[in-house]
Amino acid sequence: MLPIEVAGVSIGGGSLVLIAGPCVIESEAHAVDTALALRDITLRAGLPFIFKASYDKANRTSGASFRGPGLHDGLRTLGRVREAASVPILTDIHEPGQAEPAAEVADILQIPAFLSRQTDLLTAAARTGRVVNVKKGQFLSPLDMRHVIAKVTAAGNTKVIVTERGFSFGYNNLVVDMRAFPLLRSLGYPVIYDVTHSLQLPGAGDGVTAGQAELIEPMACAGVGAGVDGVFMEVHQDPPRAKSDAQNALKLDLLPALLDQLAQIHAIRTRAAVAR
Repeated sequence: MLPIEVAGVSIGGGSLVLIAGPCVIESEAHAVDTALALRDITLRAGLPFIFKASYDKANRTSGASFRGPGLHDGLRTLGRVREAASVPILTDIHEPGQAEPAAEVADILQIPAFLSRQTDLLTAAARTGRVVNVKKGQFLSPLDMRHVIAKVTAAGNTKVIVTERGFSFGYNNLVVDMRAFPLLRSLGYPVIYDVTHSLQLPGAGDGVTAGQAELIEPMACAGVGAGVDGVFMEVHQDPPRAKSDAQNALKLDLLPALLDQLAQIHAIRTRAAVAR
């Protein structure tokens, strides 16, 4: 597997990468402050960092849910984050027409899980030349992602990352099958584990998505032990007040200790792999 290089960060190159940020852009000040805090935490932990936030959360449980500032204002905020924190930027797109404007600011274009089979969207993202991170649909098996990857590479872009975020399991529940990680890596591209989204209980709240944030630590440790190239987490200073995914976001002040654990597990697994 060849690593993916993005703005000074190597994904799949041996280091455990953190992709993190608030679920949605709540304000410019909040986005910048969060990015600066995350940058400093990951610098101390010795881990590469990519900032993630959405300008629009199109897939909401309720039509009354907060969606974000929208494309124009959201991309302006992400540009401000880049200037202030000097970190790579990841954001998701929902329609083919959003690919080009988002690519002017973001280093990585993310395809949401429910849209992972949308050919026109994948092709538009690929043609920007940016790294394309595709979240595996909750309805797909790991090896089904080979067809998704092929859509991106057929458009002339081999800079693909695959993210696991759990399988639909009955009503209002997701389950992470740890077998998925080696299966996904067998496709030849870096694999990220979206820890916090995998702990959603979709639609289980009163018009909102419920979640199990108390399980972030053991699930993140298990995923890193299974051999992922990075972890994806939504982080907030005060999760109960977050405007999206409040019930499965990690509290910011819990992140340093968790990263220390993950770095140790990753180091042990790397040594074991070399020994084999």
